[in-house]
Amino acid sequence: MDRAADARQEIALLLRRLNVELDAVGQRFADVHGLNRTDVRALVAIMDAARRGEALTAGRLGEAVELRSASVTALVDRLEKAGHVRRVRDPDDRRRVALEMSDSAMAAGAEHFGGLARDLSAAMEGYSDEELAVVRRWLEDMTGVVMRHSRAAPPEA
Repeated sequence: MDRAADARQEIALLLRRLNVELDAVGQRFADVHGLNRTDVRALVAIMDAARRGEALTAGRLGEAVELRSASVTALVDRLEKAGHVRRVRDPDDRRRVALEMSDSAMAAGAEHFGGLARDLSAAMEGYSDEELAVVRRWLEDMTGVVMRHSRAAPPEA
């Protein structure tokens, strides 16, 4: 391999390692709060939608976590019963129900992930705006690649 190929391979291995460590942080949160991996993915999807100013319906949550309707209903029921989410009627269309994180779930997330977020932000302080723009573009591209692979049909045996 040439030097550029070696560098790409090393970066891919570092990305894999970062993923393993981030997964461990998420799993620790799940363990502490009696959640499973899908529960955590659902909470992140609801939180991300709220940050974008979007209401997340059960159907859109199903798409985000790749579950069918009946499984999404069970998921939302479980998270609501545990006090992590609430169903909220759309004031403009009373037939539409959006999902919101509860204040206690937001507080638990902030307590668990807040230090990590602060440390990540501090670690980025030495980067220029141009470098951060490249990193952002790279992360978006890599996330797209991983999403395509995670959602692809499994290879036939």
